[in-house]
Amino acid sequence: MTRGIYEMTTKFFSADVLKLDCEKETFRITSRLRELLRDKLKRRGFVVAISGGIDSSVTAALCVRAIGKERVFTIQMPEKHSSSDTATLSSMLARHLEVDTVLTDISSILEAVGFYDKYDNAVRSVIPEYGAGWKSKIVLPDIVHQTTISYYSIVAQSPQGKQIKQRLPLKPYLEILAATNFKQRIRKMMEYYHADRLNYATTGTPNRLEYDQGFFVKLGDGAADVKPIAHLYKTQVFELAEYLGLPDEIRLRKPTTDTYSLPQGQDEFYFALPYDKMDLCLYAKNNAISKEQTAEATGLTPEEVERVFKDIDQKRATTNYLHLPPLLIDEVTEIGGRGGEKTL
Repeated sequence: MTRGIYEMTTKFFSADVLKLDCEKETFRITSRLRELLRDKLKRRGFVVAISGGIDSSVTAALCVRAIGKERVFTIQMPEKHSSSDTATLSSMLARHLEVDTVLTDISSILEAVGFYDKYDNAVRSVIPEYGAGWKSKIVLPDIVHQTTISYYSIVAQSPQGKQIKQRLPLKPYLEILAATNFKQRIRKMMEYYHADRLNYATTGTPNRLEYDQGFFVKLGDGAADVKPIAHLYKTQVFELAEYLGLPDEIRLRKPTTDTYSLPQGQDEFYFALPYDKMDLCLYAKNNAISKEQTAEATGLTPEEVERVFKDIDQKRATTNYLHLPPLLIDEVTEIGGRGGEKTL
């Protein structure tokens, strides 16, 4: 951990431990981005997929600070299930940063690979009446306050507004997950197209919480030439957004997955807590801070913190494969080997 960027205290544990020196951190990231682009990636600029969310917005702004707006190309890729805010906010960001942008609706590509049929059929296997005009999402129960095993459920809403919630068995859950992963992989395919034609590098936009806990799709949004904010807690990403002067509409938007047709917060789909408390728990876990101190800082009980700590460990174990490079049967070496760049 790069402790030098935090204003830390040794007297007690609180949210202040995540405070950034935003000027210093912006200088550090942008300097490193220029160095990586020139010396390692050997490309002319950066491609950033923007959604109007805080992470992609900060990533794009940092790239502009690093190399100038003329060498940053942004892509907006909504589809039929996207929030109506997605295209509006991503366009706002592109105008604000004065960067080149292209809007590509990927719905037709998703239709061509059968995504919508595959998704609907999986939902229909649990909720038979699910059909045209319906919307849905998958959710987890409140992990923190639940002591039993957690199961995903599917929530579906009819065109008339009636909601149905059913426990999601493993087979349709995996089918839904596999289908929705098309979205991230198609978007990354489009990113690499533009990167190749421009001789640019692609960027990844996960923050530390998402990167650590495996909240990304392998060879989808998990694929990138550089990940500028993967070392920053989400709380710190919001701090940088304010420092970088991003529009209030983007900074004040509640974090969402923007994957399912019904609105869905990240904390009801994947994380045990809202991001600010999750950040503190992850920091505490990383720095061997007791569950009692963590409980005092987050407003949870020590027992609830312990459940969050266990959930962090479980997600690290089950998503470790997402971080692995392709595995080889035998080691392949070169004289004067290339050596991969692993950290910023």
